[in-house]
Amino acid sequence: MVAAPLLAVSHARAETLPEMSVFRDPSCGCCHKWVEHLRANGFSVTVNDAPSLKAIKARLGVPVELAACHTGEIGGYVVEGHVPAAAVKRLLAEKPAGRGLAVPGMPVGSPGMEGGEPEIYEVMLFGEGAPQSFGRFREDKAV
Repeated sequence: MVAAPLLAVSHARAETLPEMSVFRDPSCGCCHKWVEHLRANGFSVTVNDAPSLKAIKARLGVPVELAACHTGEIGGYVVEGHVPAAAVKRLLAEKPAGRGLAVPGMPVGSPGMEGGEPEIYEVMLFGEGAPQSFGRFREDKAV
């Protein structure tokens, strides 16, 4: 009977996270892997295929220099690129001033980009003013 309490805890955590909506190019494989990472970390995610992401990124205020291959919306924030679930959870808990988080490009080892020697990469908080570091990660772990 241990499984029932564990299931209840898992379900309770999922309810505390708002649903994320992700826009991606339908031919992109890494976007699917990133969504799997989010779901494995308790997020409910709706995926929207969008052959042209440029207009979505412009509407959501994603700076061109931070653009990546997929864009998400959650809790009033934008999540651009291969942002680890831990950073999204921290964003939602701390609610910093800003439009959202971004991992520019496609760093090797970031969620959805597994394989090869993992890089250390920055998660950037963007909005008003210059983007600033929200944390450094290797794979999906803060460093």
